[in-house]
Amino acid sequence: MRLSFPYFLAKRLSLQKGSGSSQLIISIAMGAVALSIAVMIVAIAIVKGYQSEIRGKIIGFSTHIQVSRLDMNNSFETSPIYRDSLLEKLLLSKNGIVHLQPYSTKPGILKTEEDFTGVVLKGVDATFDWTFFKQHLQKGTIPNLKNKNQSSVDIFISQALANKLKLNIGDAVLLYLAQSPPRVRKFTICGIYNSGLTELDEIYAFVDMRQVQKLNSWNEFAISGYELAVNNYTQLDVVSNQIAEILPYHLQVKTIRNLYPQLFDWLGLLDLNVWVIITLMIIVACINMITVLLILIIERGNMIGLLKAMGAQNKTISSVFIYMASYLVISGMVIGNIIALSVCLSQQYFGWFKLSPDAYYLTQVPIQLEAMDILLINVGSFVICYVVLLLPAAFVSRIKPIKAIKFQ
Repeated sequence: MRLSFPYFLAKRLSLQKGSGSSQLIISIAMGAVALSIAVMIVAIAIVKGYQSEIRGKIIGFSTHIQVSRLDMNNSFETSPIYRDSLLEKLLLSKNGIVHLQPYSTKPGILKTEEDFTGVVLKGVDATFDWTFFKQHLQKGTIPNLKNKNQSSVDIFISQALANKLKLNIGDAVLLYLAQSPPRVRKFTICGIYNSGLTELDEIYAFVDMRQVQKLNSWNEFAISGYELAVNNYTQLDVVSNQIAEILPYHLQVKTIRNLYPQLFDWLGLLDLNVWVIITLMIIVACINMITVLLILIIERGNMIGLLKAMGAQNKTISSVFIYMASYLVISGMVIGNIIALSVCLSQQYFGWFKLSPDAYYLTQVPIQLEAMDILLINVGSFVICYVVLLLPAAFVSRIKPIKAIKFQ
């Protein structure tokens, strides 16, 4: 395979060591590129991991999509809809829907002899997906809802509620409903969970849906709505729009983003932080590579004058230095990728870096590596650096052969 002259010369020059000061600057620039690539990959992996973990916690409480009665009531005191087997089959037949479960809610006050707190009872039945709460189960068990003849008096509460009310497994707790006359129900703590998402842990307690129906004075077919799980979060809006088209006029559909807009807006702000980091790292890499290229050109001034005297064109000579700088960029990128992948994989498997769950809702820094992100960072960074390097390469045209070689 025949190599072009600029590439051949650049390869030979890259193997030669320059002066001590220039070699140090080149090494620093290569390290800056490596550090920039590593920081960008790690930053995206952490932010995506954090978003995925927090989003998973929110979805664990309410799944992806809710279908409920269309009204202006945004409180947990809901108006009922009635179970419709035809509608349920139609919803499950939609592409992307993998699970359907009914639910009912009722706000109330949990009270012990020493303290009390507001709570939202979420009534569920045997079809409820407990996978998320089994993963975050601290003590006890999930409620037993398999008895078709009798409703369960078990209540499944969070560690935050248990700590506040000083409750433990097997303890009895009274639920008071704020109505006239007041109504009271007695429940037994069957399990305690801790999702780490304080905003929701302090609100929700889970009971048999038949208990909520009794508290709401509803019949066995009345519910607050349906919760639907999808197999692909990125298709959430598409699926919800398809569901909205088939719903009766008195029903509405809400995605998890509609239900908790503040939390998702907060997660969305993390994307801005990533873009700021990426922009700063690319600027640092570009400035360092421009500096290196100018040093290479100045250091090889005599060679440039000699090549020009022999008839070499400015474009050909510029290509030599572009190849040399590109080699340094690629070398730095390889080192940066090795560093980033080492840090991310070690954190993923060993969890070296811990977090305060009170502040971050997680116990350790989460990592989500995606091949496409790594590819885009590398390709994008190289293209930007290459384009930027064209500017200092044009400096070659300003070098006069007679001045460059007159002291040779």
